[in-house]
Amino acid sequence: MALTLEEITELFETRGAAQYGGEAINQLQHALQCAHLAERSGASPELVAAALLHDLGHLLVQREPAREAGVDDLHQYLALPFLRGVFPDAVLEPIRMHVDAKRYLCQVDSHYQASLSPASQRSLVLQGGPFSVEEAAAFMAQAFAADAVALRRWDDHAKDPAAIPPDWAHYLLILAQAAAAVPAEPVR
Repeated sequence: MALTLEEITELFETRGAAQYGGEAINQLQHALQCAHLAERSGASPELVAAALLHDLGHLLVQREPAREAGVDDLHQYLALPFLRGVFPDAVLEPIRMHVDAKRYLCQVDSHYQASLSPASQRSLVLQGGPFSVEEAAAFMAQAFAADAVALRRWDDHAKDPAAIPPDWAHYLLILAQAAAAVPAEPVR
């Protein structure tokens, strides 16, 4: 069942105050900061929407954080059924691929893994660690891989407790714009 924009807003209003992993910010702050970095970089409305919603899967689970239990929560996949039909692939695919983008960057950038926050380094282990050379090449051969890498870099920098990005209302307009890019169902 796809979520409406109002339901997505409600999720962030009711669960967005939860701490973002082991970072010094909450889920909503992280989402807004990530979207702001995307917007400042000149990203399309679809990619800004992906940046805002990339961790929505964390808000959809109502159990103890999986990372604390020592398992990968697969959050990058959890939100997709709730967003499919509302947003185009240009939003969905970077969300789906943003964890693999971290694994890719660890393979191709010798300084990347050391630059990750301690929480991101811990989750990398749970997510399978760095890609092999072959896995990295296969990743980049996919549509939207470059967008996922850009999203990943914004994700890594969206952890500043002092940052003051635009509020949810600002990004709700961008979500609506991105949602408008979904092709209409054919009339039968």
